[in-house]
Amino acid sequence: MVALVDVRRLTPRTDTVLADPRLVAAEQRLGRAIVLSAVRRAQERARAGEIEPAAVADTAAADLPSLAATLTPVINATGILLHTNLGRAPLSVAARMAIQAAAGSTDVEFDLASGLRGRRGRGMLAALAAAVPGAEAVHVVNNNAAALVLAATALAAGREIIVSRGELIEIGDGFRLPDLLESTGARIREVGTTNRTTARDYAAAIGPQTAFVLKVHPSNFRVEGFTASASVAELAALSVPVVGDIGSGLLVPHPLLPAEPDAASWLSAGADLVTASGDKLLGGPQAGLLLGRADLIATLARHPLARAFRIDKLTVAALEATLTGPSPPVAEQLAADPASLTERAERICAALADVQVEAIVEITEAAVGGGGAPAVTLRSAAVSLPTVLADPLRAGTAVRRGTVPAVVGRIEDGRLVLDLRAVAPADDELLVAAVVAAAG
Repeated sequence: MVALVDVRRLTPRTDTVLADPRLVAAEQRLGRAIVLSAVRRAQERARAGEIEPAAVADTAAADLPSLAATLTPVINATGILLHTNLGRAPLSVAARMAIQAAAGSTDVEFDLASGLRGRRGRGMLAALAAAVPGAEAVHVVNNNAAALVLAATALAAGREIIVSRGELIEIGDGFRLPDLLESTGARIREVGTTNRTTARDYAAAIGPQTAFVLKVHPSNFRVEGFTASASVAELAALSVPVVGDIGSGLLVPHPLLPAEPDAASWLSAGADLVTASGDKLLGGPQAGLLLGRADLIATLARHPLARAFRIDKLTVAALEATLTGPSPPVAEQLAADPASLTERAERICAALADVQVEAIVEITEAAVGGGGAPAVTLRSAAVSLPTVLADPLRAGTAVRRGTVPAVVGRIEDGRLVLDLRAVAPADDELLVAAVVAAAG
């Protein structure tokens, strides 16, 4: 007589599996909940007959993520340097090290010399002020939208903000500038037309209820043809404060982006307050930069909303390191030599050919992105692959296990194009490994 054994009864107990040394170590790194979920998934597969009961611990260990967070490292091969959906500017090594140093207890708001409370982020603020000497004072909040909301609330609640109709922009995810400003209790006074607004239009609208004139750089679109706009210098000649939103975070002029406004130039032209983003062309963490007249900055910094918009210690550390450290990756990407990009593409294609992966070099055009320099194109080079590799490169098994980073490119003319303009040269080997894993 042969006794039948239900294999489900052979599935090892949870505590037995959790005692596996690999899972014990993983629990210290990932936490018990994540490890326990992987174990239970493996046990269910064993009960369903998909794997042998003896393979539960191996399967659970292989199923564990590399990090406790769900954010996945990505190689940005889209050809868009500042890709909002991929976190905009990648941080420099200096900024990443600064974040790691600040991750524990740190003197973010404490004076070690005196043992007393200190000014929050004083080193970061000093670095920002040094980067733009034309600003009498500076302040930093958690993003540029918050900077505008703080300015509108503190300076214009219950009053009017004069702005050109051609500058009432919509930013990412459907958020519109007029809605943002009106949420503060300020009223918008539109002047001019979509394509033409002159200094006379602003002057005619100024009255007792005017709080300030807002000049917005339309950084994510361009209007061509029969157009006119008032310069900051023209607006500064009027009788009210001028607030300028440059958006893209360029602090000083950039030779490759001559049409992109910068904080130093707008302040020099007479703007009383300038706002900008920290995670775009500056190349730092998400932050809203406020630069300008000392009295206006003081008013904003002491407003109750300033507390709600306050940046954390990790942003303080990363922003200071960006301002004082070596050039951030976005600066290197902007200055990349097209010939060197082509050479890198050739080496990558040769490495892939060695393992029978079809890949060809393609000359492409990249863009700044992130709401900056919409009229600028950058000559680039790319690795062109079959489109069947797009899905596994983004979310294949090797990506899910953390063996390789995700790779995001773009589809053009029936091919997957991996543009190298925004890919660090140090990541070329990782890129090859990711493609090989996706093709395997």
